[in-house]
Amino acid sequence: MRIRVVSSREEIFTLNPNERLVHLAFRPSNKDLFGLVETCPKIEVIQVPKSYKATVSKSIEMFLQMQRIQLLEGDVWGHRKDINEYYAIPSSVIEKIKEMKNEGKAAEEIEKKVSRESKLNPEMVAYILTREISV
Repeated sequence: MRIRVVSSREEIFTLNPNERLVHLAFRPSNKDLFGLVETCPKIEVIQVPKSYKATVSKSIEMFLQMQRIQLLEGDVWGHRKDINEYYAIPSSVIEKIKEMKNEGKAAEEIEKKVSRESKLNPEMVAYILTREISV
């Protein structure tokens, strides 16, 4: 599973329309988020750093909910955009989630443990849990 890292406004309009997971490494305006949804109609998750999420307007949050797009807070730890434009979630993390799910662990327990071990946000772990396991 890969997250597309976007580091500037200008980059939004050059994205592949099939992107499903996007991390915005800049403080997005409402216009940026509308542009992202327009450019990537299949988008499911937009991830922004915690400090940036606090500045997103309620109206844009409501718009994203109506589009069934999750707005998550989180970071892509240790990622260098100059080397690769995608941040890959390690397959070991996905395997760990599947393993814990098969053991019958509660979703909250999986989210807490995996996020602590992998530095992924619990909301992202929850997304992976519903997306990867059900596929």
